[in-house]
Amino acid sequence: MASLLRKVELFYDVLSPYSWLCFEVLCRYQKIWKINLHLRPTYIAGIMKSSGNKPPALLPLKGKYMLMDLEYLREFYQVPIQVPKDFFSVILEKGSITAMRFLTAINMENPEMLEKASRELWMRVWSRNEDITEPQSILAAAKKAGLSEEQAKGLLEKCSTDKVKNSLKETTDVAFNYGAFGLPTVVVHVDNKSHMLFGSDRMELLAHLLGEQWMGPVPSTVTSKL
Repeated sequence: MASLLRKVELFYDVLSPYSWLCFEVLCRYQKIWKINLHLRPTYIAGIMKSSGNKPPALLPLKGKYMLMDLEYLREFYQVPIQVPKDFFSVILEKGSITAMRFLTAINMENPEMLEKASRELWMRVWSRNEDITEPQSILAAAKKAGLSEEQAKGLLEKCSTDKVKNSLKETTDVAFNYGAFGLPTVVVHVDNKSHMLFGSDRMELLAHLLGEQWMGPVPSTVTSKL
């Protein structure tokens, strides 16, 4: 019989649509596979810089393929991804530093709200073509996720503190030290060993490492939260 509550870490950034796919699958499977899922907000630009990697959008053919790929994956994963109208500006110019610091602050102060807040930021940028960089955008996402106005404003203020900045940097460094060169990065801890997996398309392999059954991206035993 498989051991209970095996630790699985998900390093993600809401700027990454593939991170969203991975996030939803792991949230759907965490009770089925009896895993202790650790959501780890990470700064994708920091991973890219440390690893020497580049966003796929910088390469025309990769960027073209990515747009087509996300169309297929939206239906397959049943995640309502819609590419932002100003795709290149969102990916290459606006970035995600404020959003990821905000999620880091939530993880430090109100970790029970991290799943909902992360999902709402993905919904804004990757489904509703909305901003995630301005303070009012962050506060709107927080409200929709269920945080009070007082909580959200307090967390937003903490985003400028060294404590939050350093925490996000430390998590990003942890991901890089595991071998991350992009996001999502999943690290599964089984039998006193750590296994690093990259990408949203490694869930079947994750199931194999856990000794569990893969039932596709939307197992029939769960109800979608989207």
